[in-house]
Amino acid sequence: MRLNAAVLLVWLGCAGGAAIAALPQDFSGGTPLEWSRRMADSEMALKGDSLVWKPEGKAKWDYSAGLFMLSLLKLNEVAPDPRYRHFTDQALGSFIADDGTIRTYKRDEYQLDAINPGRTLLALQKIAPQRRYALAVDTLLAQFRTQPRTPEGGFWHKQRYTNQMWLDGIYMAEPFYAECLKRDPAPSDGQGHWPGGYDDIARQFRLIDEHTYDAATGLNYHGWDSAHLQSWANPVTGCSSNFWGRAEGWYAMALVDVLDAFPTNHPARGQLVAALQKTARGIVKWQDAQTGLWWQVLDQGGRPGNYLEATASAMFVYALAKGVNQGYLPRDYEPAIKRGYAGIIKNFITPQGDGRWALTHCCSVAGLGGSPSDGKMRDGSFNYYVGEPVVTNDLKGVGPFILDGIEMEALLNPHRQ
Repeated sequence: MRLNAAVLLVWLGCAGGAAIAALPQDFSGGTPLEWSRRMADSEMALKGDSLVWKPEGKAKWDYSAGLFMLSLLKLNEVAPDPRYRHFTDQALGSFIADDGTIRTYKRDEYQLDAINPGRTLLALQKIAPQRRYALAVDTLLAQFRTQPRTPEGGFWHKQRYTNQMWLDGIYMAEPFYAECLKRDPAPSDGQGHWPGGYDDIARQFRLIDEHTYDAATGLNYHGWDSAHLQSWANPVTGCSSNFWGRAEGWYAMALVDVLDAFPTNHPARGQLVAALQKTARGIVKWQDAQTGLWWQVLDQGGRPGNYLEATASAMFVYALAKGVNQGYLPRDYEPAIKRGYAGIIKNFITPQGDGRWALTHCCSVAGLGGSPSDGKMRDGSFNYYVGEPVVTNDLKGVGPFILDGIEMEALLNPHRQ
């Protein structure tokens, strides 16, 4: 059963961005902030203690869980509820020993994915500081000192992904890196024990932009092999061959989030804002005219096998709305943002009974590489991306949807900011 979304369709428009005739404060019976709370409450009830580390348990130090719990703490800032902090403290905190050791974290794997939950630890530290959390943050930050790099200085996505930079990794690493530099700056250089840290962050964005951006589409390829040796890599450019929606979503969120902690007087800040503006233009260019959503493979909407995908759509709405709210993007983007948010609720949010809700049409996972021996041949092709499992309530979509409501509420009520 789909929600009745008639109340949403009170404006006219197409993907190019027509003027809005009227905008409801309610979206199918709820304000954006109410929808965020519904999804947060539903998902906490659904997960229970499954995200808590236990001996012999299945929970692991995971970026998707970290993103979900970060969204809970962000929601708590605008709609305070002690349950959000308690859930996060219980779940994420269960991984942190008294000496700051992070259970299931393996530094020698050099996974940028493992860095991302550190942002949630930083957020927890602002609410109720704990020494063990500070030590764990330092452990994650230290990974950057020895992280393998491309010849130009770009972080490898993982130790086993030699010379590869992925859009995903920019989100996993750079906002955390910037927030750490801002956390405890030294008077001399403003970067604590990490002189040149902001320059390093800017380098990661510059490299991924230079090597993955495609001017014809306005989009970024999922990954880049600086050695041009991977089977999925173009032998001339080193890029993968398609524009995966969630990869572009990770990148857009990385840009809009890193600016929160990036110094206003740093010479590279303008380059980051310009990259966000360029990325936003590409995102809106490929928004589906009928639904306001985005496709799994962004530039091939309607091709057999392709589908409208929830996690990328939620990420785009968040990045665009926050970009407008922070003044990085013009308010001309409002029609596209509102169509996107309305489209998510109309097409992807379904009631589950007992007051619970589901976010449907989530791509479970996608990547690059693999081999026949491990059963994963992730070749970056169209057929690969559309062939990965589609699931419900993936935290990589639930977290951004909760963040959507926060930013949409601010967009609709700018006088309250």
